[in-house]
Amino acid sequence: MADPVSPTGVDAPSEVEVVVEDQQTDVEIDAPRWAALAAHTLRAEGARGELTLTFVDADEIASLNEEHMGKSGPTDVLSFPLDALDPPTTGEPILLGDVVVCPAVAAEAAPSHAGSLDDELALLVVHGCLHVMGHDHADPDETAIMRARELEVLTEHHWHGPAPAGFRQEQSQ
Repeated sequence: MADPVSPTGVDAPSEVEVVVEDQQTDVEIDAPRWAALAAHTLRAEGARGELTLTFVDADEIASLNEEHMGKSGPTDVLSFPLDALDPPTTGEPILLGDVVVCPAVAAEAAPSHAGSLDDELALLVVHGCLHVMGHDHADPDETAIMRARELEVLTEHHWHGPAPAGFRQEQSQ
């Protein structure tokens, strides 16, 4: 029997499902493409379950940033792990978490960060998924591990080869 088609139209094995919602109009979003990258990232981390990937405008992410992080102003990506780190054992569906990306903030950062908007969005999707799976960058050792993981996933599933010359992962934030 074939695996079911995800709500985004991307064929993905049933162990990982990514639901994409585009709630912004600043940047055109290729939902199936970003769903596939998120699913590849989660599978690379050994995950199974469902993730919601939502693209929002600067006002919405600023509101979420204030409410959940206590920081004012917009940010590029926020992650909200749910069951990823402590999956239910009762046969209930595993809700890995939510990743929220702001393409408008990504567009501003891209020239001095990842190089292109496409690479910036890819980095943010992968970064958000890795946070959901428990990666962090609170100290230099964690940062090195997370950055290496980002680069591995992007190399394999986004560029399908080495990173472009202008790509940078470090942020000034």
